[in-house]
Amino acid sequence: MKRLLYLLVIIIPIWLLFGFYNNVHAQKLKLWYDKPADASISDDPNGWKDDPEWLRALPLGNGSLGLMVFGDVNRERIQLNEESMWSGSPDDNDNPKAYSAQHQIRQLLFEEKYKEATELTNSTQVCKGAGSGFGNGAEVPFGCFQTLGDLWIDTGKKLDYKNYHRELDLEDAVVRVTYSQDGVNYKREIFTSSPDQLMVARFTADKPGQISFTCTMTRPERYRTYTKNNQLIMSGALSNGKDGDGLKYMTRLKAVSKNGKVNYTGSELTVENADEVILFLSASTDYRLSYPHYTGRDYKLLTKQRIEQAVNKGFDKILKDHKNEYIEFFSRVDLDLSQVDAVEIPTDVRVENFKKTKSDPHLVELIFQYGRYLLISSSRPQTLPANLQGIWANKIQTPWNGDYHTDVNVEMNYWLAETTNLSEMHLPLFDLIASFVEPGKKTAEIQYRNNGWVIHPITNVWGYTSPGEAASWGMHTGAGAWICSHIREHYAFTGDRVFLKRMYPVLKGSVQFYMDWLVSDPVTGELVSGPAVSPENTFLAPDGSQSQISMGPSHDQQVIWQLFTDFLYASKELNLNDNFTLQVREAKDKLKGPKIGSDGRLLEWAYEFPEQEPGHRHISHLFALHPGSQITIEQTPELAVAAKKSLDYRIANGGGHTGWSAAWLVSQYARLYEAKKAKESLNVVLSKSTSPNLFGLHPPFQMDANFGVTAGIAEMLLQSHADIIHLLPALPKEWDNGTIKGLRARGGFEIDMVWKGGELEQVELTSVFGQQATLKYKNQTTSFNLSKGDKIILNGDLKQI
Repeated sequence: MKRLLYLLVIIIPIWLLFGFYNNVHAQKLKLWYDKPADASISDDPNGWKDDPEWLRALPLGNGSLGLMVFGDVNRERIQLNEESMWSGSPDDNDNPKAYSAQHQIRQLLFEEKYKEATELTNSTQVCKGAGSGFGNGAEVPFGCFQTLGDLWIDTGKKLDYKNYHRELDLEDAVVRVTYSQDGVNYKREIFTSSPDQLMVARFTADKPGQISFTCTMTRPERYRTYTKNNQLIMSGALSNGKDGDGLKYMTRLKAVSKNGKVNYTGSELTVENADEVILFLSASTDYRLSYPHYTGRDYKLLTKQRIEQAVNKGFDKILKDHKNEYIEFFSRVDLDLSQVDAVEIPTDVRVENFKKTKSDPHLVELIFQYGRYLLISSSRPQTLPANLQGIWANKIQTPWNGDYHTDVNVEMNYWLAETTNLSEMHLPLFDLIASFVEPGKKTAEIQYRNNGWVIHPITNVWGYTSPGEAASWGMHTGAGAWICSHIREHYAFTGDRVFLKRMYPVLKGSVQFYMDWLVSDPVTGELVSGPAVSPENTFLAPDGSQSQISMGPSHDQQVIWQLFTDFLYASKELNLNDNFTLQVREAKDKLKGPKIGSDGRLLEWAYEFPEQEPGHRHISHLFALHPGSQITIEQTPELAVAAKKSLDYRIANGGGHTGWSAAWLVSQYARLYEAKKAKESLNVVLSKSTSPNLFGLHPPFQMDANFGVTAGIAEMLLQSHADIIHLLPALPKEWDNGTIKGLRARGGFEIDMVWKGGELEQVELTSVFGQQATLKYKNQTTSFNLSKGDKIILNGDLKQI
């Protein structure tokens, strides 16, 4: 009797409490809706115009295969993507006429003849050929990332339904759809497996013989759908942008049922009166990332083997392996800003409500973890990196070709990788960077007569390293330096010396280019880059012209400083000290550095030129503040104040008005410890640039805003770029109570924190590979020497517990 009373009074209430908490926590990490997205395809082929219903569909991905699930009851649409679905082909865009004009352009710029310099630059310092097609390259050699097509699952019904629920569970990466129709309860479970490299969809009902539908696959162009060997197949070849067919692709679909019948006829797969049906879908192309021959993979055999292995393995084992593999990555970090979720409302309603309230800690938690989910889904080891749209695109011509923009966007995609404990997802970016070296050497030689390798603001899967087709934006020679900053970042977090040795020649090749590229300013003797742009802003020159071209713009100077700093750091780590490292060290000391204007702002160009667009979306001249480390409050306080004035000025004049730009401001203000302004920038993204399915909007849709927001929230809670682990450096008052577990810091540390009433209560630090840790919270600082695996727990005064 006593035992029974103990269970009733003590154990059961505790069990119920934990059950409630776990249910609340699970609900917080779900995107859910009480209605489907409209599955019909928009008649508008304009890739620059978003399909509103596609922005209500739910994304799945395993790094190579992407899905958008609409959840329509009677006619389900699953829009398909494959990471390498690129039109176009390798092409020669290097301009042999560029080099001969560069000396004259520099002379004109030094003489302040900007109009003449701009005209000469525009006529000579651009690519040969069509380039990117001005962002519309689907039919030119540059090509375009585009949709794989659509899987249609038609039940043949037009009946009403009730009790509808559609969700994406971020904790297991499964989309579930449930509803009742004609007295039957139906359920769909859909996911993409990384271990088995395919899509799996299970259809069940609570009464036997109720599963019937017809499947087909379509795409807007260049496809054939047919049945063969009890499989539904869609295949074709994309345009090579020149004279015919380019990349080849294949998608296979197989159905396995319990009871009922499955038939394959013509271009359809039909299921009749089954108790349960499992669909297996695999897709691949003949693409491989291997310069100069980018095709040759046996994509047909690959898709065939994946289907056969999946059928033999079965749904339960595939789902178990998928969950185990995915959860190992996703569960590393947990953020709780609210403890209890008072009201459960659909995600699209939550987004709409935020536009009015600007306050919803649960939405912040969700958007933070959603960014991590999207990176796991679109960037896995041995896949292509996440592009402008991650891995999801629903049209033939995607905005800006869905390419890799190297003047902020692809870098922003990976700012969250290390800090939010997803180092493995960073690896595809380094494969892409390494692939630039050979074509980039050719561009460096032809365009500039320089050693090393170079890349400009746009690139694709075909090794494009030439400038763009307009110098105003396409002359961004700082792109190689910027993207190489990720090499040191990955090493700083992981301590992976094998990785550093592999990437060192890539890093050195980029340094070699800039060592040849830099010239002495005839007045100051400082080393400057140019002719160059400050992406993508325009200034009013002293001669009255509007120009983008100058010598020594702040952005170029900063990314080159960071590159040289990182190269010298890597050389030291690898015990490499030769004449070249000495030359780089001397060149770094001669670089023109950041300057402050008469109004206290950080100069964007070498001289105090007025901007044509004071509220420009790019803040390229603040790279040194973030993601760089040249400007910090502790080490360069005057420059930090100037950077803040520049940010405030941009905002006051309408800046931060696009999704990715506002997301960048979150991190920028966080680096300045401006919690209120960082939160305001986060509010802008959530209220103005977030879709019902939480996709970020430029507009149109771009994935970088999602990744940038997650990175920004992490920067608000933890920073480690200045050789100090700074705890809660930009905590807004709205997040007065919370916990964060699993964030990573440079030096190989994992951090858990608890805070209450806006004050740090406890921090737990684990050393991943053994190094000294210096922690800072407000005005307190402490240091510890830790060995690999050591763990310490400190209170809010940074005293060890």
